[in-house]
Amino acid sequence: MRKLLVAGMMLGAVQGAQAADLPILRGAVPDTYGPRVVNWEGFYIGGQASYGTADMNFVNSNQSLTKKLLNNVDVEQEYKISQWPLLGKSSQSNSGFGGFAGYNMQWEDSILGVELNYVHGKFSGLSAGSQSRTMFYPEDYMTTATLTQIAAMQISDYGSFRARAGYAAGSFLPYMFGGVALGQADIQRSASASLYYRYTGTQGLPDIGPSSRTESSDLKSHFVFGYSAGLGMDVMLMQGLFLRAEWEYLRFTSPVDVSINTVRAGLGYKF
Repeated sequence: MRKLLVAGMMLGAVQGAQAADLPILRGAVPDTYGPRVVNWEGFYIGGQASYGTADMNFVNSNQSLTKKLLNNVDVEQEYKISQWPLLGKSSQSNSGFGGFAGYNMQWEDSILGVELNYVHGKFSGLSAGSQSRTMFYPEDYMTTATLTQIAAMQISDYGSFRARAGYAAGSFLPYMFGGVALGQADIQRSASASLYYRYTGTQGLPDIGPSSRTESSDLKSHFVFGYSAGLGMDVMLMQGLFLRAEWEYLRFTSPVDVSINTVRAGLGYKF
């Protein structure tokens, strides 16, 4: 009789637990134990350090300058000597530092925002070249033309105004961005030409030259424009304080074409 009573009590307890749908028997976890939602919305500021490489293409940078120098010269009109490929490319790596400020808008896990990003870091490049050619032009003259070109550029400050799109996954915010790039640069260019016409005919005419001429351009604190694009990751360390890792590509169009690749690490605070 005692055994039947004990068995009945145990059976009743199991049925009661099933009727109450106890979470512990179902293995359910309350929603409050799920991934926490991080609030990325609002204004933020931060500082950053960067390391990058600037590639400067001087190949055609002096062509317009040389064409102006040789305006109305006969051998230029006939042979287009201003287009001689005298200059090349230059590449330099360097570090920098700067800051950023922006605003995020958040819809559940989706993030859209705008940001102003700035880096102070110096990139320099230089290219020089010279070439001489002899042409039997004009008639009864053997003409020797010598061209020399020099171009140098230094970028000291650059940045971007960008739009961002990201996806919030807990404390992590991976994002991509694109926007307008702006830089400040010093650009020096010079071209010189020497022409000598040696008479080879039978009429006893004199030689002409040698004559030389020079044209130069010196732009100080010149603004260059372009575009930027890249990828990054923000990681919320504690409320408001976040760590950043980023890669950015910038392209500037100016008398010298420049592209800059940088990787950055930063620390920011969201208000």
